Amino acid sequence: MKRVYDFLTTLANNNNREWFNAHKDEYLQAQDIFNGFVEKLISAIGSWDEQILGSSLKVKDCTYRIYRDTRFSKNKEPYKTHMGAYICRGGKKSPYAGYYFHIEPGSADGFLGGSLLAAGLYCPDNAVIQSLRDEISVNGDSFLNAIAEADGFALEGYNKLKRVPRGFEDVDERWKELLKYKDFTIGEPLPADILASPSLLDYVCNRFRKCSHFNNILNLAVDYAYEQNL
Repeated sequence: MKRVYDFLTTLANNNNREWFNAHKDEYLQAQDIFNGFVEKLISAIGSWDEQILGSSLKVKDCTYRIYRDTRFSKNKEPYKTHMGAYICRGGKKSPYAGYYFHIEPGSADGFLGGSLLAAGLYCPDNAVIQSLRDEISVNGDSFLNAIAEADGFALEGYNKLKRVPRGFEDVDERWKELLKYKDFTIGEPLPADILASPSLLDYVCNRFRKCSHFNNILNLAVDYAYEQNL
């Protein structure tokens, strides 16, 4: 995976079409390495997560294009300087919680600021948020315990309310902070030295396994939200 990281580092310093076209073969080699790892990761997660096993996911269901959509962005650089894979029930376009593997040369102005592992739900729709809040309001300890099980991961607080949402003022004080979240994502940095390690797959799989209970709780709320809206 070091070759992927090194390619992305160089791309970040040469983010233009002329350079990319001249080094297209290097990109394709890096892409093959990344995709090969993702294929193994899908299989490894499927060995203990039945929802992933049951989805029969392919690499293309979990990975993203390197080409940026610059139409509505002030940043006109044409290429992403990261590679990511979102492994979840139904694939990356589904509404379900999953596991996100992200490689990015560390930089304060990068997409996510560096390589990382994450799990959970990003930008769920309003019905899912309501379902999650309803569950938290009566069973918040299950969420807190699942987060604690994911030792080393922390809730991302970049998208949350300043106040407890209306209608939940009387909820147990221990759970009120959870009710403010609009995304339900936990993450941790992925050090560059781990990326170069031959045990990367085992490391990532073991870290993600700690997040499985968290994802399962979220996905029950997702199922309930969509059953209610059928």
